[in-house]
Amino acid sequence: MELKKSSILLVVSVLLISSCIPVSYSAKKPVLTARKEDIPFIKCQVCEKLAAQLHQQVNKKQTQISPKKVTEFDIIEIAENVCNLKKEEGDWILKIDIVENGKKLELVEQDTEGECNSECKTIERACQEILGLSDTDVAEYMFKAKPKIDVLVNYLCKDLTKACLVKPPAVPKNRSPGEPFMPKSDKQAEMERMMRSMQGMPGAPGMKMYSKDDLLKKNFGAEEGDEDDDDDDDEDRQDFSSNLGKVLREKESAKEDWMKKITKKISKTGAALKIHANKATRRIQQWWRKRKAASSKKGTNSEL
Repeated sequence: MELKKSSILLVVSVLLISSCIPVSYSAKKPVLTARKEDIPFIKCQVCEKLAAQLHQQVNKKQTQISPKKVTEFDIIEIAENVCNLKKEEGDWILKIDIVENGKKLELVEQDTEGECNSECKTIERACQEILGLSDTDVAEYMFKAKPKIDVLVNYLCKDLTKACLVKPPAVPKNRSPGEPFMPKSDKQAEMERMMRSMQGMPGAPGMKMYSKDDLLKKNFGAEEGDEDDDDDDDEDRQDFSSNLGKVLREKESAKEDWMKKITKKISKTGAALKIHANKATRRIQQWWRKRKAASSKKGTNSEL
């Protein structure tokens, strides 16, 4: 019953804003992948923009929760999601266009978000390669040092990841050009953010977008073999109007609150364990380097 109510609520929400979706939006799109061969040409630039985003998003978080202080866990959460296009923290990638300029590639920031194509995936992949397992390290540094943007760029791109220590190679003449930047409308971008936020809601597993015509014709969620459920569907439609007002007024159940609390607790515990694991790894590496240095020194003395 709860699952059915949640599904009805989701359908109504989509109906309310479906007028902003082009009819062709529900059609399947080709799966685009990152162009790994382009990463060396843009790695340093991606790192610089990544550092700027970390600095900006941490400051934004501080403004949102003021007068409370941003915790190390808050910064870790941002760092873990900033290179993920499925998360809000990764939306900045959608505004970047890769432009070929002579023998180099340049990242040009646009005013609006664009369609995610192979260039978008390439920037995401480069960002993930740069940050890698260093997300907790940079989070710890930002929490303790509270660096300015230029200091953070130098730390992340030269000291921690070495992304900007080597000059990028020249772009080969036979490189295939990337796709043109295709800006989204504000309504489309907002719609996608709303659908993404619903992904974790009960009753919305594997939720898809449909066109306005599909929704009005009730041609959504149908799969082969659903004929046996037609009678039940008719009854559901008859009850739809009478139950709609009640469903929309219902508050979030205690079970959902409980699940949110558990999820948040697990997330914080996982972040804490990750911090301790990284610190332990660094101590072991330091101990091993000292031991190797001592052994090398002893060998030199014995030869003398």
